Amino acid sequence: MEQKLTSSKTFRFEISADPAEFDTILYVLHGYGQQAQYFIRKFRSQFDKMLVVAPEGMHRFYLEGTSGRVGASWMTKEAREDDIADNVQWLNALDKHISETYQPKRKLLLGFSQGGATAARWYHKGVVTFDAMILWACVFPPDLTPDEELKQAINQHFVIGNEDQFYDETAQEELVKFYLKKGFATHQFQGKHDIHAPTLDAILESIQQ
Repeated sequence: MEQKLTSSKTFRFEISADPAEFDTILYVLHGYGQQAQYFIRKFRSQFDKMLVVAPEGMHRFYLEGTSGRVGASWMTKEAREDDIADNVQWLNALDKHISETYQPKRKLLLGFSQGGATAARWYHKGVVTFDAMILWACVFPPDLTPDEELKQAINQHFVIGNEDQFYDETAQEELVKFYLKKGFATHQFQGKHDIHAPTLDAILESIQQ
């Protein structure tokens, strides 16, 4: 018979720099098999404009075999509901720490690939109020209920590269249509399954205006 026990865990996160001069925070959630310390580097173009915070998924594993490079994941299909709840709780705790330490005036959220679903769940299920959300090359989590999606679709963006190796042309078209129906602004760039700095910079500039 399966039983459960709740205990504490130590989580990791990266920050871009000393944030004393910034009043905006950008949370960036990595994709499957990535680590926060490397993922945050994709946002260098924003390091002199805002504090970038990259939390890391709670599950770390060897990317190949039983040694070598390590990646992190937000969840698997196993004990999925528990992981979703734990992710939201951990991210809420992170924001509480960041907010108490740095007193930001604006909070922006970006989720890439697997991290996009986690970002959307945090946006809708968490206690944090964000000024904008960017979902990048990801499927919207199907487990969110209409009641959990009551927040207005203001400054919500979806981004995907036209050469994304995980979504063919038809899949990309369907994703864009889906997000448009949800009230997202949609953006496509020339590139693969990755963060495209010029597109990111343009979206963040429009959000800040």
